[in-house]
Amino acid sequence: MKIDGHIHTPLCPHGSIDLFEQYIEKAIQNNFTHISFTEHAPLPPSFDDPTPDKDSGMDQKLLQPYFEQLNTLKLQYKNQININIGLEIDYISGFEQQTKEFLNEVGPLLDDAILSVHFLQWGTEYCCIDFSEDVYLDFANKVGGINILYDLYYKTVQDSILADLGPYKPKRIGHPTLVHKFQHAHNESIHDDRVIQSIFQLMKERNYELDLNSAGLSKPLCKEPYPPFHLIDYAKSIGLPFVFGSDAHTARDLHQHYNILFP
Repeated sequence: MKIDGHIHTPLCPHGSIDLFEQYIEKAIQNNFTHISFTEHAPLPPSFDDPTPDKDSGMDQKLLQPYFEQLNTLKLQYKNQININIGLEIDYISGFEQQTKEFLNEVGPLLDDAILSVHFLQWGTEYCCIDFSEDVYLDFANKVGGINILYDLYYKTVQDSILADLGPYKPKRIGHPTLVHKFQHAHNESIHDDRVIQSIFQLMKERNYELDLNSAGLSKPLCKEPYPPFHLIDYAKSIGLPFVFGSDAHTARDLHQHYNILFP
């Protein structure tokens, strides 16, 4: 099997308008046998998206059309490629119950899903840490420094693994080193291998799998996949299951860097 398990769509409010068919046709041309569309799920209704354009998650009104379009495309392309209908679910501290209720509603309609941390909580404030370099650095300053930001991020990832989100909780943890996205902006030497390894061990113990996410290689202030290469090797060494994900938000970026990760 040749899989790309993390793909966004024209329904992504901060992505492109590239058609589903553009992604599918490119995947077929590149001999992928399985793809998962994992659009950003609608955020909890009472959560105030801290990004300026309030565009971190899919509009709730588009959820049903999303399922309908993909079910049609699954049938249309069934003899050429396996299309999974998925969502990327945000783990947001304090919103576990609403997330669980949402998953109970949509879970039966999903073939695949990813659980990711984009938002960190500090007091009563939330920050989308991958939004921009400035937002990232401002938040680091607010919490007391880059090291504390990293600690908060990994603690939140660990909380996401341990959280009770019900029977439809995703079993794949998205880009678990996303906090590295702007690492060449702060230029501090952060020694986080041990905490990442402990997270991978926890994932293995609890039967989670890793979103081996290539998108960071395209980010000029990251320059590495999520997780970095030596920790991909560690994940393999402990037998942690993984699924490649390009995290493409445009058809052009579909399968980005696959040949680097799987030469």
